[in-house]
Amino acid sequence: MFGLSYWFLPAFAGCCWLGTLLGLLINWVATGRPQYAWTGAGQTVPYISDIAASKWGYPLFIAGSATTVVVFNISFVAERWLRHNARLAKNYRTSEKILSGFAIAFAIIGGIALILLTVFDTRRHHSIHITCLFIFIAGYIISAVFICAEYQRLGVLYREHRILRSSFWLKLAFIFVELGLAIAFGVLQRGRVGRALNPSAYVEWIISLIYIFYVWSFIIDFLPATQTRHREDRFGLPGPLRAREEEGEMRMQEQEGGNNLGGPVYTGGAWNERGSQGSEVPMYGQAGYRGTAGEVVPPSRNF
Repeated sequence: MFGLSYWFLPAFAGCCWLGTLLGLLINWVATGRPQYAWTGAGQTVPYISDIAASKWGYPLFIAGSATTVVVFNISFVAERWLRHNARLAKNYRTSEKILSGFAIAFAIIGGIALILLTVFDTRRHHSIHITCLFIFIAGYIISAVFICAEYQRLGVLYREHRILRSSFWLKLAFIFVELGLAIAFGVLQRGRVGRALNPSAYVEWIISLIYIFYVWSFIIDFLPATQTRHREDRFGLPGPLRAREEEGEMRMQEQEGGNNLGGPVYTGGAWNERGSQGSEVPMYGQAGYRGTAGEVVPPSRNF
């Protein structure tokens, strides 16, 4: 990708979101920390959406959020493509592919909600804005749940790749932390006015900052792709599937190639074309057989 690897996608998306938040906060401080007409009476800490509803914050919030969402969602699609082409640990089971598809779908839902909440600002469309905010948080939390489920199944097959385990625990931590903060945000905001809104404003800023680290957690997922550009370096069959395939090939070769003497190999015991057990050569106590010259050869007494 123009000399850059795929890890640049989540890195850039996270930086865009961080730059958007810093731009809003720094400009608010630089302009003297104004109190907006749409904030609560006595509220000293503004919500992100309060600053974003201002004349200068509105375009910045839309541009930063849209860029973040588009690039981050491209990261999800890129990861699916890399796994399909064995640039990353490949999905061999249908369940893993289904989980990956759901993760992408809910990430897109969360991303669309983020863009909509920037368009429907809190000043003019407060109810729609709050609804989109919770859909945004829920979309990415549910997406992370499906990613964790996918990585757990991949980790069973690729036990030697610690990156999958590290990424799994990072995303699992994101789920619990963001879920807890989202519940706290809803409880603190409900029925509160004035200075009592300050704690929920702090929680909103924390939720947004943690989202950055979630985006950046995908950097480690893409790191193996830097070593698999060439086809011979790509991921092969995982250990359990490779052992199962090798065992099946050995059994097939034994049945097709025969035993060391060139005869067929049978797994159900000795068998001949006449349907009898044992050798076709008469044993002791059986009748003799005719030789090549037509003479009767007595049965062998070696047994």
